[in-house]
Amino acid sequence: MMRELLRFRPLYQERVWGGRLLESSLGRELPPGRPIGESWEIVDRGPIQSMVRGGPLEGRTLRSLIEQYAAKLMGPSWAPERPFPMLVKWLDCRERLSLQVHPPAGEAGSEPKSECWLVAETTPVAHLFAGFRPGVTRERFEASLRDGTVEQCLHRFAVTAGDSLHVPSGRLHAIDAGNLILEIQQNSDTTYRVYDWGRTGLDGKPRPLHVAESLRSITWDDVEPAPVRAAPTSAVLADCPEFLVRRVVLGKGERLELNAGQQPRLIGVVSGRVHSGGDTFGRGENVIVPYGADCHLLAPDMAILLVTENFATG
Repeated sequence: MMRELLRFRPLYQERVWGGRLLESSLGRELPPGRPIGESWEIVDRGPIQSMVRGGPLEGRTLRSLIEQYAAKLMGPSWAPERPFPMLVKWLDCRERLSLQVHPPAGEAGSEPKSECWLVAETTPVAHLFAGFRPGVTRERFEASLRDGTVEQCLHRFAVTAGDSLHVPSGRLHAIDAGNLILEIQQNSDTTYRVYDWGRTGLDGKPRPLHVAESLRSITWDDVEPAPVRAAPTSAVLADCPEFLVRRVVLGKGERLELNAGQQPRLIGVVSGRVHSGGDTFGRGENVIVPYGADCHLLAPDMAILLVTENFATG
């Protein structure tokens, strides 16, 4: 056990800003007639559990695997009661998401969350929001919340497929309409919504805001953070204390080799496909490479992967 790559069944989440792009672009079978904004690909959060798809561990939850095979899955120092430290999602942002911030470590009653976005597909007018324009102060921003001029304070920039952005705790951010994003994040679901563009939720009522909590958490000197732009080469996309995410570009016939006994890893297939033994992993799939597994991936044609590492410390 724990010598093979682990693939899981997605958990789909209805969101007011979601659509059907996971169906049309990634070939997923979605619940009918509902706006699906998120697919939780790998998660270990209490009753919310990824379940293994295929192989001898079919149907097992990620939590049960860690409890039984902690050393082989996560490494020899991993305590079985500790949850899997990452959460992987696909986001279909048919409409603009709320303006939000994730709390830093130490915020009472909350979980810190750093995340990394990889833009897999966009419309021609797609943008992201992150940080502030030059000269914006806390006082100016608070006034903009009252007078409806929030967007004038925000750093908004166009994106194309392949661009990425690191969003550490404290960074004010929003995803604009028309983005399909692969999100790699800490295992946290604490989000403070500071502004929602006058929108109502699925129940027709305004969604709750967390203005006071947001103002305590925002990094106020975060001015015009830059994305990592798409390129036909491998690159580090995020390197922070919580994780490291790198883009790996494989040409036709090239391989990615990862040795067992180093650390567990996450691999997401952004484009193309890769072979591993008798298995093929296609666009949109996300897998765990256990600590005890050798990983040998062959690209029959060009493929772009996200490899997440350095998250299983302690």
